[in-house]
Amino acid sequence: MPKTSSGSFAFVLHSHVPYVLSHGRRPHGSDWLLEVAAESYVPLLDVLYDLVEEGCSPKVTVGITPVLAEQLADESFKYEFAAYVRQKAKAATEHKKGFAKLKDEPCLRLAEFWHDYYSDILKSFRKRYNRSLTGAFAALQDQGHIEIITSSATHGYSPLLSQDVSIQAQVRQGVETYIRHFERPPTGFWLPECAYRPSYRWSPPIQPKVCSIEPYHRKGVEEFLEESGLKYFIIEPHLLHGGETRGVYIDRFGTLQKLWAQDAEEQGEPTSPKTCHFPYALTSHDGDNQSGVCVLVRDESTGSQVWSKRRGYPGDEWYLEFDKKHSPGGLRYWRVTSPDCDLGDKVVYDPQQAEERVRDHAAHFLDLGKEILRKHSEQTGEAGVICAPYNTELFGHWWFEGTRWLYHVIKGMQDSPEIGLTTCGEFLEKHPPSVPISLSEGSWGEGGFHYMWLNEETDWTWSYIYEAELEMQELASEYADNEEVLPILKQAARELLLLQSSDWQFSISTQTSKDYAEARLTEHYKSFQRLAEIIRKKASGRTVDEDDWDFCKLCEERDCLFPEIDPAWFARLESPGA
Repeated sequence: MPKTSSGSFAFVLHSHVPYVLSHGRRPHGSDWLLEVAAESYVPLLDVLYDLVEEGCSPKVTVGITPVLAEQLADESFKYEFAAYVRQKAKAATEHKKGFAKLKDEPCLRLAEFWHDYYSDILKSFRKRYNRSLTGAFAALQDQGHIEIITSSATHGYSPLLSQDVSIQAQVRQGVETYIRHFERPPTGFWLPECAYRPSYRWSPPIQPKVCSIEPYHRKGVEEFLEESGLKYFIIEPHLLHGGETRGVYIDRFGTLQKLWAQDAEEQGEPTSPKTCHFPYALTSHDGDNQSGVCVLVRDESTGSQVWSKRRGYPGDEWYLEFDKKHSPGGLRYWRVTSPDCDLGDKVVYDPQQAEERVRDHAAHFLDLGKEILRKHSEQTGEAGVICAPYNTELFGHWWFEGTRWLYHVIKGMQDSPEIGLTTCGEFLEKHPPSVPISLSEGSWGEGGFHYMWLNEETDWTWSYIYEAELEMQELASEYADNEEVLPILKQAARELLLLQSSDWQFSISTQTSKDYAEARLTEHYKSFQRLAEIIRKKASGRTVDEDDWDFCKLCEERDCLFPEIDPAWFARLESPGA
């Protein structure tokens, strides 16, 4: 990273899709993964590799969740992805015939555009990346052009999991999966849903039906990260200020009020406002214990320019409209036109005009970054950092032009003497934090707390999870060393990790693929229950019938991820808390 007069810029792209292989195709299922791979992951890789070939080291921090890495490396994904992209190119060919008959020249040109687009995606996948997207990202990291960070195994929502061993297992599995795919230990960690939980005496918001969980002093998230050799994570700005933001949602759901009261008792008075452009060393609420883990804080000004569909760049009238698609084939031929106009009033898309807007918006973003860092430098006398985290799927999938925008922003930053590109890890190596900070509990969700994952629609899901957590801890304690039942115990552990995915509650709360999310969560819960019964039957010497063995085989073939999973992670804490 070149030394600059004003500061540094750190793009962080968080890539995540829950486990969908072998769990349906459309409208929800593996098509979700195939679509974002074709529209976000391969285009992003193309941008990064193009930049490198042009002599620019992009220095982007790329988060790849363990569950996503497992899917991208799966042979079934590689086969299905090639077939999916060929089908899209074929649909464009059929559309060309229809538009030619109608003498619709603008749409005919767009159909040719889509045919070329998907043909190029397939070529990149096969030739440029040798059918291995994880390998393509790994090669960029090995060459020093990007940094890859890990996350919890299945994106489990840490603050609401009831057992500390669950957090331990999610983190340990995340690290082990990273090492297998990228052949080095990770340094950075993406907190699922940017949800942080400190250490304090805690009791669960929902009690499982089988028994009650007594209050206990649970460990802070940073303790698990430090034990696994992880050095940093990224937080929302409101967590920096001692819990000043909790939102109106707590007043809607009494269970959340109880959780807030527990954390507030530990927090004490809110801290004074702090800049989001420094890293911080993380300490306990009482300030007695400083961990080896530090935090970077999301910059809100740059974030709103990209996240907001109404006020930000993606809502521009010339960009591709996401919601209107041409059937059959699902290709898009219209532009945003206006955020308020009906889908029927959308105007045909113009790729050339969209590219011009991309360049304008990239220039605007670069100027914004320079101004933020200049003001920070003037006010503090020190160079700062803009940490800009986004979901990777925003670029290309939700905002089609987003990957091209990234290309122009990164090129502009490389050429600017006022701002330097950096990965998070590189910045922290050169600028280790000196200011200690304790954090409040919360997430990126509306209201800044847990409402999107715990509410009237989702409270039943936590009863399922808590019951399974207790059962898994008991099974692991009793049978982790039993070679006869170990394969079944490992599969039960996989089902529990999949059950814990935060995506299910989020989909239920937002009413996006609600039925699918409820079905998936229930499926993993019931699979776990039956596997637990089979484990106890086998361990006690009773006969395991053919139906039971067939069910075990079905689960192993359907949910065949995390080969190195260790049930002992669920048995006991390797480093007990206070």
